[in-house]
Amino acid sequence: MEENMDESQSQKGCKECCERCVGSLPWASLIATVLLYMGVALFCGCGHQALSGTVTILQDYFQVIKAPGDALDVFTIISILKYIIYGLAAGFFVFGVLLLVEGFFTTGAIRDLYGEFKITACGRCLTVFLMFLAYLFFLVWLGVTAFTSLPVFMYYNVWSMCQNASSVQGANLCLDLRQFGAVTVSEERKLCTGSEKFFKMCESNELDLTFHLFVCALAGAGAAVIAMVHFLMALAANWGYLKDASRMQKYEDIKSKEEQELHDIHSTRSKERLNAYT
Repeated sequence: MEENMDESQSQKGCKECCERCVGSLPWASLIATVLLYMGVALFCGCGHQALSGTVTILQDYFQVIKAPGDALDVFTIISILKYIIYGLAAGFFVFGVLLLVEGFFTTGAIRDLYGEFKITACGRCLTVFLMFLAYLFFLVWLGVTAFTSLPVFMYYNVWSMCQNASSVQGANLCLDLRQFGAVTVSEERKLCTGSEKFFKMCESNELDLTFHLFVCALAGAGAAVIAMVHFLMALAANWGYLKDASRMQKYEDIKSKEEQELHDIHSTRSKERLNAYT
């Protein structure tokens, strides 16, 4: 009988421990962090490979040559974009960790363990600062999403021409890199539908793979935008909680001070009456 009671108490203790662990997790911040990491990883990985595929297409089929020296050409711009991708991956990894830690400290169970840190002025200022960063990065990712849609649109046009190559054989359609700003106006880098290089490009894996990689990068940027919106919602809710908690703490301090003053007054009067009787 005692063994059954001990076993039931042990199961109850494990259940309470699990409920406490689950309740202490900041699910909103955790979901937003996972979504942010997935979006950033998808954008950075697919975007980097798509830029490498673009370099291969320009060199093999359009015969674009890298400019000598430190001249700014399309290959230099692609290299700069790759370094920007490296910076985005590192920066948003750290930013995601900061937001996740902020979510943990705002959770009620963690606050009970580590004290009323978040109700202090420092904690509130940290939440406001993270809200400002989240809003700023939300605008940044909106710009990145809009910028990523440009190569998707360009590659979609080229991919559509390749898919409909049989129906446009009579028309002499050409792809001119000057229209996309990839080369200077004085350079002529055309690829027409009737040329052998055009059919080789359409039959190669580079074009199809690069196009779909840019689509995946666009999806990753969109996921990062959604994650930033999710973070803003969580931080706004945390700020509202902190504001109410700060007011409640001030109310409790004032109430405790008044009760202490009343207690001191009653103690003083009791001592005066006792002295008057004696």
